[in-house]
Amino acid sequence: MTGTATAPGPERATLDKAASENFPVAPFFLPRVWRDDLMAVYGFARLVDDIGDGDLAPGGADARLLGVSADGAEDRLVLLDAFEEDLRRVFDGTPHHPLLRRLQPTVRRRALTPEPFLGLIAANRQDQLVTRYETYDDLLAYCELSANPVGRLVLAVTGTSTPERIRLSDAICTALQIVEHLQDVAEDLRRDRIYLPAEDMKHFHVQEADLAAKATGASVRALVAYEAQRARDLLNEGAPLVGSVHGRLKLLLAGFVAGGRAAIRAIAAAEYDVLPGPPRPGKLQLLREAGVILRGEG
Repeated sequence: MTGTATAPGPERATLDKAASENFPVAPFFLPRVWRDDLMAVYGFARLVDDIGDGDLAPGGADARLLGVSADGAEDRLVLLDAFEEDLRRVFDGTPHHPLLRRLQPTVRRRALTPEPFLGLIAANRQDQLVTRYETYDDLLAYCELSANPVGRLVLAVTGTSTPERIRLSDAICTALQIVEHLQDVAEDLRRDRIYLPAEDMKHFHVQEADLAAKATGASVRALVAYEAQRARDLLNEGAPLVGSVHGRLKLLLAGFVAGGRAAIRAIAAAEYDVLPGPPRPGKLQLLREAGVILRGEG
């Protein structure tokens, strides 16, 4: 990846997180210009999530790059406002942060619009203000901001956007977000966030205290299984996206769907015991799932 191996400080630390995602970000088999553009988009998305989660590297380097004083470096809303201001420079000036400077050629080459990027920022603002979701529809509305813009950007970068593909992509991305929430129930609770809908928790007789327990009780496992099936259904709904494209892009999109399915299988294999830590699939399982999708068997 151009610039990745030698990227300085906070830029490299952000891009290196691509290896730990549930899905392939910019695999080797894609054309180099696609890989560069997808990594630029990933760098933006990863950094805005790190700001929203309070996961920036110590020392305030990102805050300084965004022009935020030491007094404001710990205020996530202040950082998100500064990040949005720098994003707008991508479209009409020269951004300050190196990850946004890296994004600018992609935006120009692919004629990307601000909306999906602003959606990701809005999702992270919402994370600072909303920590519980009453209904599944409320959670879907959050995923519309936090996840779906990523898939739309992939389609835009590869020049394959159509209304139907966007609809299918949204289903896949929402599913991937739900799966990530299921893997990270305990971690999210430590951040005082719960992405399991309150109405579902009530239905399965799950209290917040049950999510903080050392052992995953039967009611929590039943709830996780229920939400995992919802994610599986969404992946199945979106899977025809893979068959609507050809060549290397087909492999990439199959990898996204396979990553979600493999993660759900890992959760099921752990008997929905997600509280000790996130169940994650191995590479072999991911390859098997991708093979099934590419053969048109699922």
